[in-house]
Amino acid sequence: MSHASSPAEAVQLYIDGVRKGDASALEAAFHSDARMFGALGGQRVDVPIADLIGMVAAQPADVDGTFEADVRSLEEHGDIAVATVDEKNFWGSVHFTDVLSLARFEEGWKIVNKAFTHTGGTPPGL
Repeated sequence: MSHASSPAEAVQLYIDGVRKGDASALEAAFHSDARMFGALGGQRVDVPIADLIGMVAAQPADVDGTFEADVRSLEEHGDIAVATVDEKNFWGSVHFTDVLSLARFEEGWKIVNKAFTHTGGTPPGL
């Protein structure tokens, strides 16, 4: 897997990775020390990024061909960047807004933090 040469490439690796449950794309998108913070179904989901990668590898976002992810904004400031991504029909019915913090390393751009809010839909199993 190639390294992301821009914040936009890292964000696209994330989108492609969750869409298909592609662990290698997600591992390329995220720094190994990254974490995810948010709540889903009334439960906090504050976990190391490896937990997210395992979750979507087991159950990709695009279960029925309706998953959409739109990059609402992407701002780059030297060696850091922040992106806001709106996700619709994650697991067929759930909607999220993600805020991704990125940093540039020798090996390229990596997402160092994902914070998300659940904006609609009922998660499977709840």
